[in-house]
Amino acid sequence: MSEIKNLEPKLVWENFYEITQIPRPSKKEQRIIEYMKKFGEDLGLKTIVDEVGNVIIKKPATKGMENRTGIILQGHLDMVPQKNSDTKHDFEKDPIQTYVDGEWVKAKGTTLGADNGMGVAAAMAVLQAKDLEHGPVEVLMTIDEEAGMTGANNLKPGLLDGDILINLDSEDEGELYVGCAGGINANAYFTYSEVPVAGDAKAFLLKISGLKGGHSGLDISIGRGNANKLMARFMKNATREFGMRLASIDGGGMRNAIPREAFATVVVPKDKEQAFLASFDEHTKVFRKELSATEPDLALSCEPTDQPAVLIDEKTQNNLILSIYACPNGVIRMSDSMPGLVETSTNLASVKSENGKIFIQCLLRSSVDSAKDDLLQMVESVFLLAGAEVSFNGSYPGWKPDMDSKILKTMQNVYEKMYGKIPEIKAIHAGLECGILGGVYPNFDMISFGPTIRFPHSPDEKVHIGSVQKFYDYLVGTLKSAPVK
Repeated sequence: MSEIKNLEPKLVWENFYEITQIPRPSKKEQRIIEYMKKFGEDLGLKTIVDEVGNVIIKKPATKGMENRTGIILQGHLDMVPQKNSDTKHDFEKDPIQTYVDGEWVKAKGTTLGADNGMGVAAAMAVLQAKDLEHGPVEVLMTIDEEAGMTGANNLKPGLLDGDILINLDSEDEGELYVGCAGGINANAYFTYSEVPVAGDAKAFLLKISGLKGGHSGLDISIGRGNANKLMARFMKNATREFGMRLASIDGGGMRNAIPREAFATVVVPKDKEQAFLASFDEHTKVFRKELSATEPDLALSCEPTDQPAVLIDEKTQNNLILSIYACPNGVIRMSDSMPGLVETSTNLASVKSENGKIFIQCLLRSSVDSAKDDLLQMVESVFLLAGAEVSFNGSYPGWKPDMDSKILKTMQNVYEKMYGKIPEIKAIHAGLECGILGGVYPNFDMISFGPTIRFPHSPDEKVHIGSVQKFYDYLVGTLKSAPVK
């Protein structure tokens, strides 16, 4: 795992290695908070840990650069904990196992945490370096970005001094991001009664796996399969044709990850067993054919299992399956103003039954507030019609582009001087913290950039080694060219 410490730029990769050794799933960041606090203090720099766990480290300007506008380098400490079903890994205890694969760094069977570990590692390197020219620098490392943006939402005014915020959480080197979508969580739950299993029933464990999953903002337009939607599609038919009954369901996980796996324990009458299995095989062929381009590793299985103790009552089962089937999922609308950019989308992220309740969570995104509200009403209507209780939480605003931004112009000029071309200017269909932070600090002039990362929020996550060097060099060049106050 330590081979990544030999990559260049050495300080960045050494820091990233240290981060991978510290478990830091969303909402479980205490150890990485303590590590960063000690890191700042050991450098002799002013270090603040606020009441929710955000870490702020301040480094004075180098000699002759005191007149430059203060810059805040911002990233988040948490990572999305996703793993393959055959990988043994406890995200609260085990380090990430990294390895070099050609031009990429990957993890063994889990998310890598390059999102946003690479941005944090680069900011740490700036704090450590003694040979850089820069004005006043502050590093803001927030908590729980991936599961609720708790850190950004609870950041207090008055803690930060700078006027420029550079978010280090984008994932395509050579691109500058000046806007992002807002989002909100939609939560629905059913209450069910437990009923006995008929004596002549045959029990099966249904499993959908092998899907790529990925980031529910960045990857939503690729057309990847959603395990929850596929499971509901088969179960709707099996309920109608074979009297299938549902005992339990567990699909997906994180709200911002496209669900890669789903499991359901079901029973069917013994006299329908062969027809049920034949239908499952036929659906498997259909799903694989439909998703052959985007999901070549899609796997479905239907295996005999132990008889469940109880079943979900029939009315709730039907309401659940129909509402999951009907719930919007994927791209709802593309942007009119920025070709190729998703404007509005939703991810049916999680469906889980437990102790008399079935919980469903979707993440809704849009760069247009009215469109986000329309989608919210749509999703709410589906589940209300099915008899579920519905609530919404975790709302965060979008970030509106400012094409007259001083830091945008500075970074365009720096990139052109360094690499002979002007970087692409983009908005992103993902939830960066800039919209929230700009609400707390309205003086901020904001921009986002980063190295090339592919398939974040999935075990296929990887970071391009060469892009990390360019990303860091560009960051150093930007600090040296910071606007005068």
